[in-house]
Amino acid sequence: MLKILKKVAPRWLFLLGALVVVALFGAALYLQYVLHQEPCPLCMLQRVVFIVIGILFLIAALHNPKRWGVRIYSSLIALFALSGVAVAGRHIWIQHLPKDQVPACGPGLDYMLENFPMSDVLQELMHGSGECAEKGWSFLTLGIPEWSLVWYMLLGVWAVLIAQSRK
Repeated sequence: MLKILKKVAPRWLFLLGALVVVALFGAALYLQYVLHQEPCPLCMLQRVVFIVIGILFLIAALHNPKRWGVRIYSSLIALFALSGVAVAGRHIWIQHLPKDQVPACGPGLDYMLENFPMSDVLQELMHGSGECAEKGWSFLTLGIPEWSLVWYMLLGVWAVLIAQSRK
């Protein structure tokens, strides 16, 4: 695999990563606006992480960095992918809690952003809420947070492979 990646310029590998994130975000919008799967606070946080990863991939593709730049961009992408893994893991954990241990539904994200300090909003988002425990759409027996976890891991591995392709 690395032999094939060494023949391709990192710019195109980063661009492929950005296009994957665009497709994932398109799927999220389809789920929300066509299938009416309203995102919970943890879903929204996962979207933000995907957006940051996509922007990093796109900036790296436009910048077309050399060896150290490739490593720096890849490290940042992998770091954000790991944070996405943490958020998705928390979401999966909440979905698998017994009904009596599920956190209570809190105020909506819009309300929190308007009335709470950002540190409190982030803390509440990571805590999750009752709506985060609801299992909605699934594909091949995996729900949205499980698919997010898979894609965070794949994007993180892709970034590491890009870094290793430029020794």
